[in-house]
Amino acid sequence: MLESEGLDLVLLPGDLTDEGFCTKVIGDAAKKLGGLDILVNNAAYQQSKSSIAEITSEQFDRTMKTNVYAPFWLSKAAAARMQPGSSIINTASVNSFNPGEELLDYATTKGAIEIFTKGLAKQLAAKGIRVNAVAPGPVWTPLQVAGGQLPGKLGEFGQDTPLKRAGQPAELASLYVVLADNHTSFTTGSVFGANGGTGAV
Repeated sequence: MLESEGLDLVLLPGDLTDEGFCTKVIGDAAKKLGGLDILVNNAAYQQSKSSIAEITSEQFDRTMKTNVYAPFWLSKAAAARMQPGSSIINTASVNSFNPGEELLDYATTKGAIEIFTKGLAKQLAAKGIRVNAVAPGPVWTPLQVAGGQLPGKLGEFGQDTPLKRAGQPAELASLYVVLADNHTSFTTGSVFGANGGTGAV
């Protein structure tokens, strides 16, 4: 869609659970794009389990590395290159403050992202780099159909919100755009909800 509008895209695929790749991809992006002034940390891993006993060390490790380590590595590399006026936008979740019982490891990572956002915002304020986060509620993403919901529960996803439905990714896009825009230059260390009316964040 973006290419059809005449925009140039740079694709840099790789494994975000690998520190070396995370460091390299920031350098590659800056080189190919002619600089780096916006970083959106949005990749995540999620597997629903009804009990802590069902969460393997392998799952816990992958969830942590994807959801916490990767944003840390990417942000660290990006902050070293970014100029004043730049913006880092993390993706937290409603689970960061209201965890679903079946998403224990995922919710733990999202809580970490919320605190990471607030702490990093304080660190980078002196450099003129803003750090904020979007905290979606139930939104249809590939996570949901790839093990993100307990068996038999997918049809109920999002039905418990006041809007009685899950959101679509496009309904979150404008939040990221606003947070990337320098017109929100006084906003840093904040978390913005998009949760179908639950009133959280």
